[in-house]
Amino acid sequence: MNQMQQMLMNAQRMQRELQKAHAALDEKEFHVSKNGMVELTMLGNRTVKELIIDKDALDPENADMLSETITLAFNELLEQIEEENQAIEEKVTGKTGLF
Repeated sequence: MNQMQQMLMNAQRMQRELQKAHAALDEKEFHVSKNGMVELTMLGNRTVKELIIDKDALDPENADMLSETITLAFNELLEQIEEENQAIEEKVTGKTGLF
């Protein structure tokens, strides 16, 4: 087998491994709780699975704080998912941000 065929086979193997790992990531649940006000669960494909807001946080006087807390929860989960995605790519390819 020549070097070009070997490189192509390695690239195809890497692509299959990435697809499998990304499919598993898509199904993985990520969870964060913020200030006892908000609990958020998101799948690795960035689909919100559940958002729980404490009833005491629904007081109109808490509106700004609740909004900020929800935003922080979303951003934290998105960061966790991105970090896991980068770890997958680095594990499979040996490099980050390749694909």
